[in-house]
Parts: sequence; structure tokens; C-alpha cells
Amino acid sequence: MSVLSDGLEGLRVPEELSARVPAEQRGPGRGRDDVRLLVSRGGAVSHHSFGELPGLLRAGDVLVVNTSTTLAAAVDGRMGPEPGGEAVVVHFSTRGDDGRWAVELRTPNGSGSTRPRGGGPAGAVVRLPGGARLVCAEPLVPGSGRLWWARADGDVPGLMARYGRAIRYGYTERDQPLSAYRTVFARPSPDGSGSAEMPSAGRPFTARLVAELVDRGVRLAPLSLHTGVASAEAHEPPYPERFEVPAGTAALVNAARAGGGRVIAVGTTVVRALESAAGLDGTVRARAGWTGLVVTPARGVRVVDGLLTGLHEPEASHLLMLEAVAGRPALRSAYAAAVKGRYLWHEFGDVHLLLPEEDAHRVHC
Repeated sequence: MSVLSDGLEGLRVPEELSARVPAEQRGPGRGRDDVRLLVSRGGAVSHHSFGELPGLLRAGDVLVVNTSTTLAAAVDGRMGPEPGGEAVVVHFSTRGDDGRWAVELRTPNGSGSTRPRGGGPAGAVVRLPGGARLVCAEPLVPGSGRLWWARADGDVPGLMARYGRAIRYGYTERDQPLSAYRTVFARPSPDGSGSAEMPSAGRPFTARLVAELVDRGVRLAPLSLHTGVASAEAHEPPYPERFEVPAGTAALVNAARAGGGRVIAVGTTVVRALESAAGLDGTVRARAGWTGLVVTPARGVRVVDGLLTGLHEPEASHLLMLEAVAGRPALRSAYAAAVKGRYLWHEFGDVHLLLPEEDAHRVHC
């Protein structure tokens, strides 16, 4: 059942609409910006190429982007008696302030992807490449066995860089180089932190497109939110994640709002970070730390006017955030149009731009 109960309930996304490889691999001469762009303003829907984005925005608008870099967060391991034991794949999700990592243990499915396994029990040891060991401590959330706090000996970012690969799920065709999971905005953190999974809404951007946006008077403002491991099967709300909204970004966003510009978030991660840094009056302040905010229609949004995002499965908890930004009727119309128009889903797929309804008269289908 959809999280939008009477919204997207009954919507079925055919399996063939899963984007199985990056856009640049879907034909000769293609680039990562060769994806389609669905635009919705209220109930009005129009169809574009992603290269048309600069013409859909206005001078004075601010695009807020996530600069978190994607880590090689999937590492093979073994549990049980040596020298054999059970093969597992460790998905390193989030590094805690005490040096422990939230991890998800998964089972290889024989085709290069994985299936859910569950973590623990407490004290269970996973043998990692290079002689490192990971010891499970306790569930991240009591009563949920998906993510566990665990402590690894040695340098985990170094371990991932040497032995890891990007996390991928079964709807993709094969492993891709880590570069395929990093956006043009990605910047490494001094402490080796990053995202377990790509902030994928930023993936279609290229340096050339960014330059065109700037030439048209659209400002770009950076922040970081290090995404944890997604709940690919259970569609749980996101767990707390580390973020930072710099003072310069807060100033740009506040100036845009004061001057009549629109604040467009590139990805649900950006919405979460911006809204976590906003006061009740919508003023954004520089802030860094952890956020457990889950944006829902009941909570609403205080800062974000629009959202550029991928297409999410009808059961995904992210749809509650999209509903908070655009409203349920707009979301229902857009997703029906996306299925009818054969848009591609997931991180290598097409993208969706949700803009305020008052701009609906500007749309030409």
C-alpha cells in the first residue's frame, strides 16, 4: 500500500521502468544529463529534457545542492568459523560521534546484488578484508534489526576506499565505478565522511549546465547531508543523519526569500537539511549536527518552494515529503503522467521538478 493511502494507492510501476544503467551508458554519445524532466505545478504537468532546466527557472532563484560525496560503502565479509563461514555484505551507513558505525548486514544473492539479512546478534563478529573485524553491538533502533551499531578496528574510510564498492540494488544491471555514483557537486570531507548512497537528484547536472544556470542568474548554494543506507525493501523513514548548512548558504536562501526568489532543493536530502536549519518563521541559520527530522504533510515545509528529485516507488516514505512540498493532488497527477510517459525510476533514472502552483500558467505541455 502507498504511504499516500488514497493518493498513489493502486499505482504500479512496471519493472521495465527501472533504470538499470546510468544515462551515459544507454546509447552512444549520451551524457549523464540525457534524462527526461517531468515538471509539475499543481495539477499541471509538462514534459522536458533535463537540459531545459535553466529555462524553467528564473533569475533570483536559488538551487540548493548537497555536496556530500558517495562512499564505497559496500564491503564483503564473513561471519562464523574460520576459514569459511557465512558470506555477508556490510553496508556502512553512518559514522557515529563515538566512532562506531551504523551498518546493515546483507546476504549476497548470487547475481552481484544483495538481499536483506538482518544484523546481530550482539557480539557477532564480521571478518573484513585486510584482517579488520567488525563487532555488532546493538540495534540502531530498539526493536528493529535492520541497522546495527558496530565497531570496526582500523581505518574504516581507508578500508572502504581500498576494498569497497558503491552500494547497488537488484534493479541495476551490474556494478558501476564509484564515479557513476558521485555528482558534479560532490566534495570530499576532511574526516573521510560521506554518503552511503548517492544524493541522486544532483546526478544529471554537468559543469556546462551549472554554468548556464549561473549565466541566467540562478544562484547555487551548497550544504551537506551524509545519507545513510536506504530502506530499499521496508521503506522506513530515514534515520538521523549528519548535516551542515553553512552561513553563506543560509544568507543566500534568506536573501532569495526576501527578494521574491524561489528556493529549489535539489533532492530530498536538501529539504531535510534546510528545514532542520529553519526557524518557525522560515529564517535559515547556519547549523551543523544531526537531524532526525522527517518532513510530512502535517509538519509542512517552511523554506523550500520547489524540489528537484528522482521518481520514488509508491511505497517510499520520501513521498510524504513530496506531498508536503506540492500537495497530494499534484503528486498524484505527476506520478500518473510519469508511468504513462514511461519515465525511468531510481538513481539512474529521470527526474521530477515540483514548482509552486502559482506558476501553472507558465507551463506549455
